[in-house]
Amino acid sequence: MSIQPFQINVPQAVLQDLMERLARTRWPDGVEGAGWDYGTNLDYMKGFVDYWQQKYNWREQEAELNKFAQFKAEINGKEIHFIYERGKGPNPMPIILFHGWPDSICRYIKLIPMLTDPAKYGGDLYDSFDVIVPSLIGGYSDVSKAPRKQLLKQTAELCWRLMTEELGYEHFAAGGGDGGSPISQLLGVHHPESIIGLHLTDLGFSITQANFSNLSEAEKQYMETLQTVGFQEGAYAMLQGTKPQTLAYALNDSPVGYAAWIIEKFRSWSDCDGDLEKIFTKDELLTNVMLYWVSGPSVRAISYREEWISPSLKPDQQVYVPIGLALPPKDIDPVPPREFAERNLKNIKRWTVLAHGGHFAAMEFPELMAEDMRAFFRTYRQPSK
Repeated sequence: MSIQPFQINVPQAVLQDLMERLARTRWPDGVEGAGWDYGTNLDYMKGFVDYWQQKYNWREQEAELNKFAQFKAEINGKEIHFIYERGKGPNPMPIILFHGWPDSICRYIKLIPMLTDPAKYGGDLYDSFDVIVPSLIGGYSDVSKAPRKQLLKQTAELCWRLMTEELGYEHFAAGGGDGGSPISQLLGVHHPESIIGLHLTDLGFSITQANFSNLSEAEKQYMETLQTVGFQEGAYAMLQGTKPQTLAYALNDSPVGYAAWIIEKFRSWSDCDGDLEKIFTKDELLTNVMLYWVSGPSVRAISYREEWISPSLKPDQQVYVPIGLALPPKDIDPVPPREFAERNLKNIKRWTVLAHGGHFAAMEFPELMAEDMRAFFRTYRQPSK
């Protein structure tokens, strides 16, 4: 087996360089009274960076991350970094969970123990999972810097091999949101024999790009709303999908720029009512940013270009494995009509609109996510031996 234990250990020189860059920040002007309307608020950012310099302790956060069992595996000449926590029940179900951008393995840090040890959190011991969370972007997996077509399909194939050939699971569950949704769906399309079921928090960006000719009125209204949201909030995606290299120079040179680019999305896309720290602590936000910064500069961490040019999941591609949808009400995209979701997802077994949550629901309200995942997968569990 190619699997080797791994722990995060950022060289002190990297942290020193970071502090020096923070101290040299050249602040832009702000528009008086604009709040967050023009983007990341200047006053908030200054306070955020002051906390970063004076109070945030990466070594403490690094130690917390290293409490999780982490490994690297070499597959097809590529290294993939992943958390692998075993369930404490008598017959845990293996599940691989995928994050997207601009989050990281941090999306699942609070959720993992609720899935591996449900009894500790008021659940049933028999609902436990073996949880695997790979670093896809903003982490320590080896991602080629050369342009690659169908990047998500390649990622799905890599993770299928990790679960089956390296970890030895004949059948497993998968799930996620943002880029994690199409990766999960690709597993269902190309390896349905391996997939117990998929638990998704959104439809993924592929189906929303489809040009269906027979939309219902509800679907038409939904697509119009998506278009409005895209116009108001989608400038980042247009840049990352067309000219990511241009953006990369700024982000990889300025930690403040990188942080501003990321946390504005956390505010806009989460169920925080405009108050970031109603949902996230500064430490949580910074640790997520740090995983992008300390793991080394990469255009790949922000690039959507490969998927825009040659998408891995076609808009009309259908998924037949069992699917549970847990849809956060405050995600950047509105809750879709079920009929629209069923154009691609042909075997939806559970449809839940969560009471709370945004784009990062597993990070925002992990209890709700844990409850929904346990309920959905309970039907597909094998009896304990």
